[in-house]
Amino acid sequence: MGDGRGGGAGRWRTAGRAPARVVVVWAVSTLTMLLLAGLLPDFQLQSTDGDSLTRTALTAAWGAGAFGLLGALVWPLAVRALLLVPALVLGLLGFFLNGSLLLVALWLIPDGRGAADPETAVVVAAVMSAVASATATALAVRDDEAYRRRLYRLTGRTRPRDPRSTPAPDAGTVFLQLDGVGYDVLRDAVADGLMPTVAGWLAAGHRLTPWRTDWSSQTGASQLGILHGSNHDVPAFRWYEKDTGRLMVSNRPASAVELQRRAVRRTGDGGLLTLDGASRGNLFSGGADQVALVLSTAARRGPRNRSRAGYFAYFSDPANAVRTAGSFAAECVREMYQSARARLRRETPRVSRGGAYPFLRAFATVVERDVVVAAVMGDMLAGRTAVYADLVAYDEVAHHSGPQGRDTDQVLRRLDRAIGLIATVAEHAPRPYRIVLLSDHGQSPGETFESAYGLTLKDLVRAGCGLPVPRRVRRTRSGSEARDAAEEALRGALHRPVNEGEEKERERELPARPSEPVVLASGNLGLISFPDVPHRMTREEIERRHPALLRTLAHHPGIGFLLVASAEHGSVVLAGDGVEIPVAELTDEGPLAVFGPGAAAAVRRTDGFPHVADVMVNSMYDPATGSVHAFEEQIGSHGGLGGAQSRAFLLSPPELSPPVAEGEELVGAERVHRVLRRWLRECAGPQVPLAPMEDSSSGAEAEQLLPVDGVVTPDKNQ
Repeated sequence: MGDGRGGGAGRWRTAGRAPARVVVVWAVSTLTMLLLAGLLPDFQLQSTDGDSLTRTALTAAWGAGAFGLLGALVWPLAVRALLLVPALVLGLLGFFLNGSLLLVALWLIPDGRGAADPETAVVVAAVMSAVASATATALAVRDDEAYRRRLYRLTGRTRPRDPRSTPAPDAGTVFLQLDGVGYDVLRDAVADGLMPTVAGWLAAGHRLTPWRTDWSSQTGASQLGILHGSNHDVPAFRWYEKDTGRLMVSNRPASAVELQRRAVRRTGDGGLLTLDGASRGNLFSGGADQVALVLSTAARRGPRNRSRAGYFAYFSDPANAVRTAGSFAAECVREMYQSARARLRRETPRVSRGGAYPFLRAFATVVERDVVVAAVMGDMLAGRTAVYADLVAYDEVAHHSGPQGRDTDQVLRRLDRAIGLIATVAEHAPRPYRIVLLSDHGQSPGETFESAYGLTLKDLVRAGCGLPVPRRVRRTRSGSEARDAAEEALRGALHRPVNEGEEKERERELPARPSEPVVLASGNLGLISFPDVPHRMTREEIERRHPALLRTLAHHPGIGFLLVASAEHGSVVLAGDGVEIPVAELTDEGPLAVFGPGAAAAVRRTDGFPHVADVMVNSMYDPATGSVHAFEEQIGSHGGLGGAQSRAFLLSPPELSPPVAEGEELVGAERVHRVLRRWLRECAGPQVPLAPMEDSSSGAEAEQLLPVDGVVTPDKNQ
């Protein structure tokens, strides 16, 4: 009896709080409208003859109430209809829709006392939405039930799952990829107090484990291996395929579709997220049914590409458009200030950050972040089994500002806040969640190859081939994955076909004459192909055609080593001082010693790819400074061997099994996939399929995973 009365009283108190909050928000909105009417000459709340203060206040209350009611009733339906337009346009249309609702609310005021110009209505509506949202949030801070309802509304859920009507669910798993955040960067950020959420997890027993990437240390290779269990035949971020004449670029939609198709065909498995999964902000779907901002589905128009947990969930709250727009503008100003400060201080190394870059950076670090975080919140509140999301902000900024410094410190702080928000929402989800942080690669600092030596890799190759070199050195195009993804989003917003961008990329990178070499850059990894020769050229063939090319490259101080096929030795690694080592005899000594353990195995594995370039070029690496020379316009780069770019991380909660046995090293994205698949089985049970067996990126025997009591664990006898 006592418990029943207490529960009833609690329910009445909870029910009474909701009307009280509505009244408070209405009152604050009324005061905001009165204040704006006094400040803006084109916004009127009085008749032409003037009104008393009481009458004006009643008019404002009427208008504020009508505006709030229209927003609650009309906005979600309108946004759902507007999802037929591109996503970026949706955010802009939100402002005009909000202004239109205000004009309708003013029209509903009796006796025509409310009036505003359309431009003023947009401003008034934006301010009122932001104030009302902030007030409602502040009132609900200490009310867990109200907080849950707000989150359900943001993510399209109407009510929480009743725990009394269903059995307790198994745990779900959320994988948050911090793009480009290396193992050492994360440790330093925690030590410097930049990431208190992550620091708290480490103090609570989370495991921080480094893992070593493949030779191609970039998102295309790493995420394909992590999500689909195979990154076979992905030699770089971009490469030329002789058999099809195709220029493959990891973050172009058609290329992403093809790479995902190849991985699924090779493994015979749909991917990490095939069981009730969601993929957010990634290059590949991982086999998920729910996708948002996934590049491999960007070329398709349909319901799968307009997930409720994506744009609709985010923009269904009108205040979100205001907050994101404000953050977008602030990020543009921040980038302009930071760029100007770097120029005035003559900081080195430095790259150009003008043109459209501030807006592309803001899109990648604000719009994509906000939508992806909202989508992950929706996935957890929907109780999905597996979620994988990519937060690209750090990688984008580090390419142009360097991996460490004040610019990236600010980004890491904001990423930590996003992680903290997701962790808070997990506490309100209908099932428990294990949150795993990981990265796909790190970044290595260094002056660009062009800045250090006065010419690009392409210029050096042309000189070695005896071809004319332009007197004015051309800047190489930045290969920032986040920046290119932002360009794809903008292209989609303008209704430009995604293939149009790929054709322009192909025209820009491929030579006018097929007899000339194709020179491509992926961070500090360069690829040289001769398109008029249908097979992979050998060293002997190249030297007969261009006697000085390989010698010019191998002896250049900015180049660490070359990989080229050989009719005599199969394949060889060439370096300065006439060093020549057959790949079959390659070890982590000699020219590869400076690149650390596993370099020889990574080179040997790539040498076996069907689409490896005629000449693979890795820049020099200085272990004293940790620097490399990017062949693109980047002072923080990744894509090849050398330093922090190859050292990523896994951060897992103590409830999950250790990723590897003590003293063992975790090598390659394919093996990371098997670890994540094992953790999914530990959380969701044996309904998660076993990981497909693939060769590890180190070239060693694949890790054998054996089911033990429904949990997959490494076989310690292997």
